Amino acid sequence: MKRILEVCCGSLESVRAAVEGGAERIELCTALEQDGLTPPAEWIRTVKTRCPDLRVHVLIRPRAGDFHYSREEVAAMRAQVESALEAGADGIVLGCLDGKGDPAVSDLLDLTRCVEEWNLARELGDSDLCHAANDSHFFPGRPRKAVSLTFHRAFDVCRDPFEALETLVGLGFDRILTSGQAPTAEAGIPLLKRLVAAAGPRIRILPGCGVTPDNAARILSESGATEIHASASVTRDGRKCTSAEKVAAIVKAIS
Repeated sequence: MKRILEVCCGSLESVRAAVEGGAERIELCTALEQDGLTPPAEWIRTVKTRCPDLRVHVLIRPRAGDFHYSREEVAAMRAQVESALEAGADGIVLGCLDGKGDPAVSDLLDLTRCVEEWNLARELGDSDLCHAANDSHFFPGRPRKAVSLTFHRAFDVCRDPFEALETLVGLGFDRILTSGQAPTAEAGIPLLKRLVAAAGPRIRILPGCGVTPDNAARILSESGATEIHASASVTRDGRKCTSAEKVAAIVKAIS
């Protein structure tokens, strides 16, 4: 099975570098210094216009800090999901936990429902609900795949990763971004391997955190995962920017 690199991009400059390096999929966000927040919808439109073949997964995270959100914050997140879909997002990345450290089922149902409705509307050809940049006619000859759902690294502070995995399968998530509840994905290989085995074909495990050209292939080989997530960044003028050279090196290492 083909191995896929997803590059975390916190700016349009980083998106350009990721594409130059050979990335086929990105996670688009802003404020990487706060571990990522929801990016502006205009960024999504710009990327999909300039790079129509690039799969763009959009982080939905309204603030820094924990992942236990108020009803008002969940409502704001739903609006962000809808805005991202209208702007052309190929995937939505989000996560909510309850006070016990388990996936917050009611909040997640609220947030994922709009993705399910969006996919259904497109499948049925409802142009009123599925329009603008997300219509296939926006990019003639390029039918779009269903919008996917990723549960982000809130998973790494879940009380029980295997119970959480089963909950996320039931909620219809396509993948889980995780370091294996360790400081880095490399250190988390033992749990990542068990999660991949438990997930089977039902949901993908996406290792991330501390991924480099030197360890990416090992993480995939030893965990059994087929996708990996990296920022592939360097620091310029005090801010993190994606390096096209690092992206290319990771792509080469895992191919």
